[in-house]
Amino acid sequence: MTTPQTTATDVNQPSLQPAAPTGRRLSLPVLLLVIAGALALTSLVRLITGADGITNVSQMSTALQLAVPIGLAGLGGLWAERAGVVNIGLEGMMILGTWFGAWAGFQWGPWTGVLVGIIGGALGGLLHAIVTVTFNVNHIVSGVAINILALGATRYLAPLAFEGEPGGSAKQSPAVDSLGHFTVPGLSDVLSDLNGQGWFLVSDIAGLLGGLVTNVSWLTLIAVALVPATWWILWRTPFGLRLRSCGENPVAAESLGVNVYKYKYLAVIISGGLAGLGGVFLSLVANPFYLEGQTSGRGYIGLAAMIFGNWMPGGLAIGAGLFGYTDSLNLRGGAANVHALLLLGALLLLAGAIWFAVRKAYVKAAVTVAVGALVFAWYAGTDEVPNQVVSATPYVVTLVVLALSAQRLRMPKADGLPYRKGQGK
Repeated sequence: MTTPQTTATDVNQPSLQPAAPTGRRLSLPVLLLVIAGALALTSLVRLITGADGITNVSQMSTALQLAVPIGLAGLGGLWAERAGVVNIGLEGMMILGTWFGAWAGFQWGPWTGVLVGIIGGALGGLLHAIVTVTFNVNHIVSGVAINILALGATRYLAPLAFEGEPGGSAKQSPAVDSLGHFTVPGLSDVLSDLNGQGWFLVSDIAGLLGGLVTNVSWLTLIAVALVPATWWILWRTPFGLRLRSCGENPVAAESLGVNVYKYKYLAVIISGGLAGLGGVFLSLVANPFYLEGQTSGRGYIGLAAMIFGNWMPGGLAIGAGLFGYTDSLNLRGGAANVHALLLLGALLLLAGAIWFAVRKAYVKAAVTVAVGALVFAWYAGTDEVPNQVVSATPYVVTLVVLALSAQRLRMPKADGLPYRKGQGK
């Protein structure tokens, strides 16, 4: 993409470009090679352990369903932080989306529930924008307050709206009509058959693709489309350039005629709407009803997926898929599958040790080998893992992935910093 040329009188196309990341970014061919290598190792582990469930169509379909709300929350965080506003309140905005989506869906139908749930999350985003952008309250404090406020508000509203209704209670809404699902005819059956053959790599790829075309919600299709849409808007339009400039250097953006307050407000409201849509997915697709506590920290995991993805939509999608997959292990043969993945973890740590050794980081290589040996000893010395470990797997993976990827991350320069109009004068 060519850099826009800006004159002193041309403020519609600011020349301010966000600074390039300080670390190396993976090129697309290298990224695809890494993904292919991970799939090959996973296939090898499946053949050795006999844990066919780690890559079957049902597992992948469940993983996709669990990844969508995480990805939507992460997209919400990306919009806000690219404009310079830290949004810890994603969890609360998701909670608002779950309640408002189920309430409106029960009253007027599921698609109305989708719209009202987005509005509910956007209202949370608007509150966050007022507090942080207009009044310059600390972003973390505001986000935590919104999480508490959303939880308290829904606990107060749920008994008023749902008690006395058929199937409703103080903590649960009545059932909501389905948004509908679709399966690609023919292709789904072919991929399912290939997955059942148990071939090296081919069957695993078939299972992955089969999960993307089997029993998929229409809301999932919309959520997946929002990833490239976000990339195009933020990186290929003048609107996106101005918004990102507010997260990199708002003073310079203001000097070029950008209304920084407006773009921050828009970004945080959109952020809340996307988080609200993630909440709607939980209360209308994952479960056809609102249930207190059904977000289960997915807003925070979405924030972790955004950080893992280096504040980029593609990396965020990969992170959401990873966390969704580990979360799906709770639902389908969790203990056996997690035990098999211990071997995968040991192999990945060995690969990481080799990488460190090639780069002459011998201390890191030795530590990685030692950790890999412990993980392999755990795998070899047991036949299964405790259920508590299975439940904790998504959160452990979140911490490990963030720790390993921390060195290559670069957040927007002005992310979380207070800004006042005219402060550069």
